Amino acid sequence: MKKLLSLLFALTLLLALAACGASKDEDSSSDSSDTKKLVVGASNVPHAEILEKAKPILAEKGIDLEIKVFQDYILPNKSLESKELDANYFQHIPYLEQQIKENGYDFVNAGAIHIEPMAVYSKKYKSLSDLPDGATVIFSNSVAEQGRVLSLLEKGGLIKLKDGVEKVDATIDDIAENPKNIKFKPDYEPSLLPQIYNNDEGDAVVINANYALDAGLNPVDDSIEIEGSESPYANIITVRKEDENKEEIKTLVEVLQSKEIQDFINEEYKGAVIPVSE
Repeated sequence: MKKLLSLLFALTLLLALAACGASKDEDSSSDSSDTKKLVVGASNVPHAEILEKAKPILAEKGIDLEIKVFQDYILPNKSLESKELDANYFQHIPYLEQQIKENGYDFVNAGAIHIEPMAVYSKKYKSLSDLPDGATVIFSNSVAEQGRVLSLLEKGGLIKLKDGVEKVDATIDDIAENPKNIKFKPDYEPSLLPQIYNNDEGDAVVINANYALDAGLNPVDDSIEIEGSESPYANIITVRKEDENKEEIKTLVEVLQSKEIQDFINEEYKGAVIPVSE
């Protein structure tokens, strides 16, 4: 009889332990299902670095962030359209608008995060005013960047644009005054511009901050002219229109606009990247 009671007790204990284990597994499964995966495409510097800083904060809010790094400006939007990404973080508003117009993307701006001041670099001259007659200025072949470049050159006193021209839409044809007969070469892929500068090609090269930083250049210290913080070219989180109201997208933007991330941007890039809050 004692053996039978012992056997029944052992069996009862075994069943209780099994039930407890199953309960823990269910709880674990429940916890896992509460975590949402978010795949974001980004340029290497500074976008991916900023996302890495935000990653543990997002994890605390139940979002598992996966960062996919891109080296160009074309594939991140193609990957977003094909749903390989949930969002991308590399482009400013005028570029997004141009891409929508050219490719019919159904994308929206989910929130502005930072500004990367565009700057002019030269190995030969210390200011735009030092450029000689007939000097060559090299810059990106991106149509969406041309107005930005020309506005920067106008700010530096090198040229004057026609009155009434929307600066974001300006082209070389909109130059009203070019007293030094500057030659413009907007023929280069943006990612190649740091190498062109290092090769000492042309007299001045205009480079986007992300490519400059990635090449070890500091736009604040190394340039001869730089955009101010009033630049309208804020870098944004871009999503498909159908996803703009998703909670995880809203949380991503909130975290990237938080004081913690803004402080990180200011401390890490020291004016070469400027945070934007909304």
